[in-house]
Amino acid sequence: MKKRWMGVLLAGMLLLSGCMNTKKQPETKEPVIKETEDMQKVSDTEAMKETEADTSEESKGEVDAMDKAVAGDGVAAHGALRVEGTQLVDRDGNAVQLKGVSTLGIVWFPQFVNKDAFADIKSWGGNTIRLAMYTEEYEGYLSGGNKEEQLNRLDEGIKAAAELDMYVIVDWHILSDGNPNQHKEEAKTFFADMSAKYKDYDNVIYEICNEPNGGTTWEDIRSYAEEVIPVIRNNAKTAVIIVGTPTWSQDVDAVAAHPLEEANVMYACHYYAATHKQELRDKVKKALDAGTPVFISEYSICDASGNGGIDYDEAEKWAEFTDANQLSYIQWNLANKEETSSLIKSGCDKTSGWTDEDLTKTGLWLKQRLSKK
Repeated sequence: MKKRWMGVLLAGMLLLSGCMNTKKQPETKEPVIKETEDMQKVSDTEAMKETEADTSEESKGEVDAMDKAVAGDGVAAHGALRVEGTQLVDRDGNAVQLKGVSTLGIVWFPQFVNKDAFADIKSWGGNTIRLAMYTEEYEGYLSGGNKEEQLNRLDEGIKAAAELDMYVIVDWHILSDGNPNQHKEEAKTFFADMSAKYKDYDNVIYEICNEPNGGTTWEDIRSYAEEVIPVIRNNAKTAVIIVGTPTWSQDVDAVAAHPLEEANVMYACHYYAATHKQELRDKVKKALDAGTPVFISEYSICDASGNGGIDYDEAEKWAEFTDANQLSYIQWNLANKEETSSLIKSGCDKTSGWTDEDLTKTGLWLKQRLSKK
């Protein structure tokens, strides 16, 4: 009996000692980890928290950029645009940099001319859509295509952009018809109709000849522009007009010796980063120094075929150059064609609501670039 009480007493003392030690534990402010398995669980949990925090910060940065883009970098903020010196400016005379994407032929990939698709581009940070209407290529506007359907598609795109507070470029997309004078009369009729219909739209910009080529000189282009621009001016008195330049809109420096006398005119430069490098940037700089307003109305980060590998180094050099000179830029192309320059993967049939998994490497690059603004 005594031994039993002694045992009980001893057990009580040990229990008391244990409780006293437990009370001291909070002073260290460290969790009591009992087993190796528990330690691993804690470690995994902390790692997950750190990853989630990093992801949250990245997501927050993207959301902030998107919110900023949606908040006011469009027509409501800037109004009708004009050209002062070499700079595109808004109604208050502040420099404006348009940025966005070009469709890949409204007749070939018409499904991407829709308001939801344009809204996605806006959410990335874009404020401009270019509607490319081929003239001579397969089923083009002047080569057997359905004109009514193409005009309806243009109308849909222009109005969708307006509803989204975005600018829109109506692009007379000559290519195989290298000299714009080949279809000068058709161009005059087209732009007379377009400018009459959209004369009250502050968001519409007219690009009157995409890429003159095949030996077409600046004087050839100039004589064409001198007849087409007045047709537009009869209706849209101050709309910005983009004029292509020789050699697939690369010889923008050729304009300086004999520029057009019209106001609110800019001159196109097109580049593909894996093909066109410092030499073309030097031409653009020469043109700017001579007082020539330049607009990058088409570019991509692959080679000039619209395919091939991506040159990320040159792409970044071009991005830095265009930003430093506040040049507007429109990337080719909003489609899911199986080629490097397309923004959407060829296996993706979505026409809007794209995730990063749906985008090509080119699409991801553009989204990142636009989101930085």
